[in-house]
Amino acid sequence: MRPKEMYELVDSFAPFALSRAYCEKIQGYDNSGLLLDCGKDAECILFSLDLSKAAVEEAKRIGAGLIVTHHPAIYAPLKNLTPDGAGASILMAAGAGISVLSAHLNLDIAEGGIDESLMFGLGGKKADAFYERVEGGAYGRVYDVEETPLAEYAARVKETFQTGRLVVYGEKPVKRVASFCGAGMDEGSILFALQNGADTFVSSDQKHHLVAMAVESGMNVLLLTHYAAEHYGFTRFYERVKAKTCEKCVFFTDARLL
Repeated sequence: MRPKEMYELVDSFAPFALSRAYCEKIQGYDNSGLLLDCGKDAECILFSLDLSKAAVEEAKRIGAGLIVTHHPAIYAPLKNLTPDGAGASILMAAGAGISVLSAHLNLDIAEGGIDESLMFGLGGKKADAFYERVEGGAYGRVYDVEETPLAEYAARVKETFQTGRLVVYGEKPVKRVASFCGAGMDEGSILFALQNGADTFVSSDQKHHLVAMAVESGMNVLLLTHYAAEHYGFTRFYERVKAKTCEKCVFFTDARLL
């Protein structure tokens, strides 16, 4: 499979145009797409949430010619490429002739993508409020779940997302959840959650004053690691893509970050 062919397959599940539309809406930035094309066919493809050195080493070990990531392999501008610098992993991949494709915001907001998968993993079935929407995609959801004591709900979340790292604030039962994949907690998303009756707020990478704001407002707060929250949906995306290609596909998990 040529890297461009995988680009087209990924695009069929999570159109890259969604990233451009979403960035235009929120005045944000992304760098999704085929970020490194070494011009070779790939008979084996590695899927990894991040382009880490460990992921590149695993790709080399199994003979993968392409790595598909969620987080962009190149995000901030790179001034140089050195073995110990910010671009070390992309340099390793290029040196090994391994192409890299990244699907970030488009996969976050696509139907069946990372943000919707987070809702499913948290026990939601259908969202009835969305924080930000573009045609064909959405980010941030509020939905009902089966009423559950907070301690029991938190234990279930840890099991579902295969993580021992979950920070929990609050004490009330969980009935209505607002969730946002990645670093989704800000003043606007907290207000959105409250306006839509959420009793529990779930996201990652939060600043103290925002957690305090949500707790002061009467909501439970559950903080997953960024990796665990998005690894869950990325594995499901991997399974969908794997079913549509004849090439060997392998999933890499970095247990250090779960």
